[in-house]
Amino acid sequence: MLLDAIETRALAQLPTAPDSMDPSRSWSCTAIGRAAVLALYDELILAPKPGLVSLIDSGSHDDMDASTFYRSLFALRHYFSDMAALGQQRVPFSQLQTRGIAAEARMQAATGGINTHRGAIFMLGLLCAAAGACLPFRTLTPATIRDQLQTLWGAALQARSLQASSALPGGRAVRRYGLQGANQEAAQGFPTLFETAWPAWQVAVNILSPHSTPVAERQLQTVGLHTFFSVMAVLDDSNLAHRGGLEGLHYARRCAAQYLQAGSAFTPDAMQRAQDLHQAFMKRRLSPGGAADTLSACCWLDRLQAYAPGGASQRRPTGA
Repeated sequence: MLLDAIETRALAQLPTAPDSMDPSRSWSCTAIGRAAVLALYDELILAPKPGLVSLIDSGSHDDMDASTFYRSLFALRHYFSDMAALGQQRVPFSQLQTRGIAAEARMQAATGGINTHRGAIFMLGLLCAAAGACLPFRTLTPATIRDQLQTLWGAALQARSLQASSALPGGRAVRRYGLQGANQEAAQGFPTLFETAWPAWQVAVNILSPHSTPVAERQLQTVGLHTFFSVMAVLDDSNLAHRGGLEGLHYARRCAAQYLQAGSAFTPDAMQRAQDLHQAFMKRRLSPGGAADTLSACCWLDRLQAYAPGGASQRRPTGA
């Protein structure tokens, strides 16, 4: 009962969905951070995502469920806005890194040491900082966010990518199998996000709503699943490699490619095919956490459009 009360309070204090805000407001560090928290919620509620936690079940995980993610989101509710503010100040990378380490400690304290959002703390944190750096230019697009990330912190990220990978499970998998991990992705300006995920998101929106109107709430599952499988088909997901070795990574990529080739999320049987893959991944204990992080970042890019001066999101937000 106490846990339920804590979780209810946490959800009640999550940021307000962008569509409920004053439309006269534009981008700000607070808006950037709110979009990030709600994007992580978007990722959590999307189902079926093969092997991953959702509101329906815990996927391939025995140590976490949706309530664990809620506690983590509540603990991180100020982190992303803080990162945007640091980015607006154009601080050195070392200050971003220090703030990220502190956020990870808060996450672990909230979850009892369980890693719910370590990848998102790194990836979305950097992206929020880059978005904050864009605020003086009053232009906040995927292209300008990526440009600021590489201009301000590209050299530091490149140096970081050349260092030995971390001793955490994903880092060990990167070293063992010679994969392109999160550090390498960041050093290149997150190519999977900007060159695969975001274009896939736009393709799905254009298919479902060819006349540039926001897609309906019920269509967001289709948009999310098409984007998710597009990412999983190409990403060097160290979470998959850690759990299943190269065989598990290649299996997941093949499954994603076959899903896309069979019509992706746009066919009448798309949800059942995704559910079948969810069961198959659970049997193999596979969890594409890297793809989930990239999907969250893509949801964040879209949510930012709700704050654009005179602009509108391509979809209606699902959060809170």
